[in-house]
Amino acid sequence: MEAVAKLRNVPTSPRKMRLVANMVRGKQVNSALGILKFEANSGAEKIEKLLLSALSNWQAKNEDARIEESNLYIKAIFVDEGRTLKRLRPAPQGRGHRIRKRSNHVTLIIDTKSEEEMVSKKAKKAESTTKAK
Repeated sequence: MEAVAKLRNVPTSPRKMRLVANMVRGKQVNSALGILKFEANSGAEKIEKLLLSALSNWQAKNEDARIEESNLYIKAIFVDEGRTLKRLRPAPQGRGHRIRKRSNHVTLIIDTKSEEEMVSKKAKKAESTTKAK
């Protein structure tokens, strides 16, 4: 069963937030939390908080299951462009330069990996290493 968490109107540019989102896409939840905790980028704090929110949403849906035993991973994470605030900054000779203050929306989906998926993934990895040799 999957759980969704959304973060809207984050006042950073979508490009900067996508750099952080790409680091944790497809990872196990525990390793993603470790990556985000020690990442220097400011978007990492926000995505870490969003991931914890998705975990609590998953826990609310699956009250009888334990998080540690459920093999949770980040199924999808995407960053969309939010509204852009347009401001003017004074420039020489009475002109004004436009400043665009961008924002973004982040959507995070976590899901459980079944044992069959994990076994098939390991088998594919083993085949690719034997073919490479």
